[in-house]
Amino acid sequence: MSDEDSAPIANRARDLAPVVWLLGKVQSGKTSIVRALTHATDAEIGNGFRACTRTARVFDFPAEAPIVRFLDTRGLGEAGYDPVDDIAFCEERAHLILVVARARDMQLEPLLEALAAVRRRHPDWPVVVAQTTLHESYPTGQKHIVPYPFFGDTAASQAVPGELARVLAYQRALFGSSPFKFVPIDFTQAGDGFEPIDYGRDALIEALISAAPAAVAVALAELPDTSGAPQEANAHILGYALAAGASDAVPIAGIVTVPIAQAAMLHKLARIHGLPWDRRAYAEFGGALGAGVLVRTASLFGLRQLVKLIPVYGQTAGAAAAAATSFAATYAIGKAANYYLSRRRRGVEVKDVSEVYHRALRDAFRVSTAREEAPRPASTKP
Repeated sequence: MSDEDSAPIANRARDLAPVVWLLGKVQSGKTSIVRALTHATDAEIGNGFRACTRTARVFDFPAEAPIVRFLDTRGLGEAGYDPVDDIAFCEERAHLILVVARARDMQLEPLLEALAAVRRRHPDWPVVVAQTTLHESYPTGQKHIVPYPFFGDTAASQAVPGELARVLAYQRALFGSSPFKFVPIDFTQAGDGFEPIDYGRDALIEALISAAPAAVAVALAELPDTSGAPQEANAHILGYALAAGASDAVPIAGIVTVPIAQAAMLHKLARIHGLPWDRRAYAEFGGALGAGVLVRTASLFGLRQLVKLIPVYGQTAGAAAAAATSFAATYAIGKAANYYLSRRRRGVEVKDVSEVYHRALRDAFRVSTAREEAPRPASTKP
């Protein structure tokens, strides 16, 4: 896949990817959150963030076909920094605000002022507050409490050390009576002495999904977990499916761009699993899908292109239906291919591929409907 082919795929997915706005002071743990949620390395994050304004930047995940974008306003709390312009820039693009604050930090005036300004204009926007670096309030020798105890009123949990419970409760009080979701987390590096290193990750994702509009929740549900290659591939499948759907909304363009997106997706899945797509693999996968699936997909694809040429209808309902169908077909092919490759990698019998495809196809149409019903921000191009 050449850069010339891959850039349009990323751009199309990027236009549809929801934006999570990371709002916090310097050194509050925003980069650690991006690393923990995406499983990207520090090097990938360092090279992946790109500047939007003088002090705002964005990180796309996955880079080849993003399903979610993390927008970071960097200068809060720095001397001489006026965040008004950067906040206005981010405010036009965000779907969800993730506030990030060190648990022991009680000097939150710059953060609270910025958040209050946004809330005055958008009182209904969902806000999740991540309280980070919990270990700074641990007694000497204290390790993470397992299982994770922070649900509801943390001060009421007998398992939480008294000092930590007090700072968490006091910091929450600084945010006032707004109905924010608070999630204590501690994302550290291997070797720091705290296990697990992504402490509270599942709770954070759960809070984000429950607070988020549908488009964000769909993307966050596909973030990688610790189960290995099959789950790692989910974000890529959704990203390429979004790119295919965006391509097929334009008359004629989908004839070329949808197959390119699907081919790129299959090659990416092969790299994730460490297996090549050769003639034998393609034949076996096609046979496992079934001839009926291949013929029906090809015929519907051609019909969709013709429908899009019908004046008025083809440019509205026809184009929307074509986009949804290409999204769903690409998503289902990706899920089926990922299942097929995972079984090949483990050396077990390849079966039920067609069933996986049809189940994913049904899921994809539900995902597409949820995304269409979700509100969009004023701009989606940071």
